[in-house]
Amino acid sequence: MAKRQTAPAVASRKVAQGSDPLVMVTAYDYPSACMVNASDADMILVGDSLAMVVLGYDDTLSVTVDDMVHHTAAVARAKPSQLIVADLPWMSYHVSVEDTVRNAARLIRAGAGAVKLEGGLDRIPMIEAIISAQIPVMGHLGLTPQSVHAMGGFKVQGKNAEAAMQIAEAAKALQAAGCFSIVLEGVPRRVADLVTNSLDIPTVGIGAGPACDGQVLVFHDLLGLQDDFIAKFVRQYANLKSDGITALQEFVGDVRSGAFPNDAESYHIADAEADALGLYGSS
Repeated sequence: MAKRQTAPAVASRKVAQGSDPLVMVTAYDYPSACMVNASDADMILVGDSLAMVVLGYDDTLSVTVDDMVHHTAAVARAKPSQLIVADLPWMSYHVSVEDTVRNAARLIRAGAGAVKLEGGLDRIPMIEAIISAQIPVMGHLGLTPQSVHAMGGFKVQGKNAEAAMQIAEAAKALQAAGCFSIVLEGVPRRVADLVTNSLDIPTVGIGAGPACDGQVLVFHDLLGLQDDFIAKFVRQYANLKSDGITALQEFVGDVRSGAFPNDAESYHIADAEADALGLYGSS
């Protein structure tokens, strides 16, 4: 079994210092975690994106801590070598420091090696409290999906100089608070470049261009398990939804034609036992 990746090891992975780019992929259950574990990825994100790609919600806001604990535990049972990072869902770190730390601890007890939360300067007290409890924290800036209503939709952030500088300043603050890495989502590539070069900790991009220290994509997006909406930044490496529908239709056809199951796919009884039962013909 490969040695489990750790948050301190991830924190040292800066491309500018000669490290290979980090690779993070989401997983939400045991089978997907097993698949990611069979790859050379560095991290598994149990993202609150499960709300949309697994549970069918329109956004991430309906996911609860209980949901995240349930799915994190399923991923952890695969015993992946990747660092498991679990999302703190909306309203799990917004009310009190005590509740925030308690919720983060639940994800760690479920099998995560770190937690991720969204937001900038206003989240510093929560980040510091979680880290004080010896729990590694990954930050998340730019397009923060839990702020979809405040942002007026899923919109690219940091498109003017003032907004870009706010992201850069927030990134420096998250680093100072102790975050071991920061996800940059939905920002112009030159803004991601600016932020990445200003930090000693790695950035992981999603819709942030190639200048980040790593990249993350949603499992269902990169494998083509859904095609109702494909974001600009998504590259599909397979088309498993189409292949799966084809396989299901072939199964339906084989059952209705009598081609499935065949003799080799059936269990048999010895001829003598069949005779004793008065069974004749195929065993």
